[in-house]
Amino acid sequence: MSKDIKIADLQEIMIDIFDDEELSITPETTAEDVDDWDSLTHISLIIAIEKKWDIKFTHSEISDLKNVGEFIDLLSKKIN
Repeated sequence: MSKDIKIADLQEIMIDIFDDEELSITPETTAEDVDDWDSLTHISLIIAIEKKWDIKFTHSEISDLKNVGEFIDLLSKKIN
């Protein structure tokens, strides 16, 4: 699976979680770039991603992520 597909899949989940059909993400996207991305929606996002790919993240894995690109890199490692 290529990074572009993962970005598209992640964007689809984020559109659902943030209820924003216009949401467009890039590897540089951060929580500050997305309206309503707070701690509660962050947890919902992590849970939705874990369910989609049937994986689990540890707190230490996700606590230092700075942007969507780093999250995609982590996701790629967990899936492969």
